Amino acid sequence: MGTENTVILDGVGVKRALTRIAHEVLERNKGVKDLVLVGIRTGGVYLAHELSLRLEEIEGEKVPVGAVDITLYRDDIKGHSEHLPVGKTEIPFSIEGKKVVLVDDVLFTGRTIRAAMDAIMDHGRPSCIQLAVLVDRGHRDLPIRADFVGRNVPTSLKENITVAFDAANKPTEVVLEK
Repeated sequence: MGTENTVILDGVGVKRALTRIAHEVLERNKGVKDLVLVGIRTGGVYLAHELSLRLEEIEGEKVPVGAVDITLYRDDIKGHSEHLPVGKTEIPFSIEGKKVVLVDDVLFTGRTIRAAMDAIMDHGRPSCIQLAVLVDRGHRDLPIRADFVGRNVPTSLKENITVAFDAANKPTEVVLEK
């Protein structure tokens, strides 16, 4: 008995979802003034860059993009962190007083987001942190919700959601694996 895969969003659907998220971000924040994007490594970083392109197309102004690695902030690896490869957090701008939109590909238990918020707060004190995700699959362990969602996909705990990227790190599809 093999796995059954269902394409939830194809390439056009992903682009449409990111464009909608971009418009919602602009509406909520009344433009791009003091707005920065921080993607969670790795898929969230790729999506943050795509979202930045959409925001620039709409507003004509570039939005800074940073990347956060949450390895050292995870709550499921205490005592084992010396064995994990740590990625690089790159936030080449001040987040003090900024409106930070944290970007991730799939929202599941909320633990990754909690870790990312801890990492961001170690870099400064933003005026607010908002969350944008391409897919929200439910099953929270923590009281975290996304402000901007590309697609809600209720799943069972046995299922998995994967966002595929091409060689240029552009999102190509979202797949539900049963």
